[in-house]
Amino acid sequence: MVKNNPISIYLSEINKALMAKTATEHTHRPALKSLVEAIASASGMDVTATNEPKQVDCGAPDYVITANTIPLGHIEAKDVGKDLDAVEKSEQLKRYLDGLPNLILTDYLEFRLYVFGEYRMTAILDRVTGDGADEISSLIAEFLKSKIKTITSPSNLAKRMGGLARLMRDSIRSAFNAEDKGGELHNQLKGFRQVLIEDLSEDEFADMYAQTICYGLFAARCNHKDKEPFTRYKAAHELPKTNPFLRKIFGHIAGPDLDERVTWIVDDLAELLDRTDIATILKDFGRRTRREDPVVHFYETFLAEYDPKMREARGVYYTPEPVVSYIVKSVDEILKRDFKISEGLADYSKVKVPKTLIGGKKEAHRVTILDPAIGTGTFLHEVIALIRDHMVTTGQTGSWSSYVSQHLLPRIFGFELLMTPYAVCHMKLGLQLGIPAMTSKPMSVSAST
Repeated sequence: MVKNNPISIYLSEINKALMAKTATEHTHRPALKSLVEAIASASGMDVTATNEPKQVDCGAPDYVITANTIPLGHIEAKDVGKDLDAVEKSEQLKRYLDGLPNLILTDYLEFRLYVFGEYRMTAILDRVTGDGADEISSLIAEFLKSKIKTITSPSNLAKRMGGLARLMRDSIRSAFNAEDKGGELHNQLKGFRQVLIEDLSEDEFADMYAQTICYGLFAARCNHKDKEPFTRYKAAHELPKTNPFLRKIFGHIAGPDLDERVTWIVDDLAELLDRTDIATILKDFGRRTRREDPVVHFYETFLAEYDPKMREARGVYYTPEPVVSYIVKSVDEILKRDFKISEGLADYSKVKVPKTLIGGKKEAHRVTILDPAIGTGTFLHEVIALIRDHMVTTGQTGSWSSYVSQHLLPRIFGFELLMTPYAVCHMKLGLQLGIPAMTSKPMSVSAST
């Protein structure tokens, strides 16, 4: 092994610490940081290996490797001689492998590389002879330059997002328990209890927090049009304007004030979404038949990956589109046949009503559409599609934009108890209606207790 190269310097530091007989896994962290950054520099890369104790205490791997704030991967380091086979089977590493696409596990002498949760290669450095130096350099170089494949299917995206969401939820729990009652997360829980759910538990808060960030970022990524990389800093500005509630919450929890103990996961999720082919993910979205609505399937699949027990307990199972279509068309037909409303669900005429019925107003729409348990918006999506088709067949396509703002949004309502379906519904209907360009009026879809 050539003296004074990054590996020889690193091995010298490791041996010096071990000979002192007081070394722990923390002792070797500066040496590993220097090694990774030196190998990157030799390859013409400018990277930073960050070890943030507060993040590690809340469930983060020991190192986050970034290039210009963009995450490249993570390193989990154990003490020299630690049985990595046993670590590999631990719940901690399973969580990392589920959520983190580019990971090194090491005891400072043995290095194992995993890409998208799959084992890729191992390199071992002999602390006496220095054998294996070239293999260590190659493994770290491979780690730094790993080309993470583009996500092109809802199921793959849901799996990666589900893993990151679990890491986020667990980190939030740890961060919450580590801070005093006047801390930022405690204040946010208090705010959620005041605005949304009075008896929201700490575990439910962590779950809501994680799911809201995940779907907020997903909604923002769907709205991201420019060629610049997608990051969490842009996300709050790219959420649909039709959802001011989500924009306000997301601006707080995923903006500059985001708790530093979970920023690493949010940045990783933003990077994952930046490498997602959203056009392909949503390629079937809005098709006339909509036999497979990827947004609905995505949430159901995501929840199955993230927390299958919650999915079952909360009844998160989508109604098949043919059933939805049949029900909506039947309602439209009944309005036309039995109530003599020739435009059916598209009717926006008004009738006079007693002032006491609706807050003193003198008139109301003849046809008001309400979904009391809207979920991800499947029924309202079908209603809007049916009305749109009606306007196309009657030659009114050119007036669709004004119809939406003046005659559709004022009479379409939905209520939802759960935060994430609420966010999905807004994203879904916003995409369908072409908002925000079409109208500045918010859709009346409410999260309610």
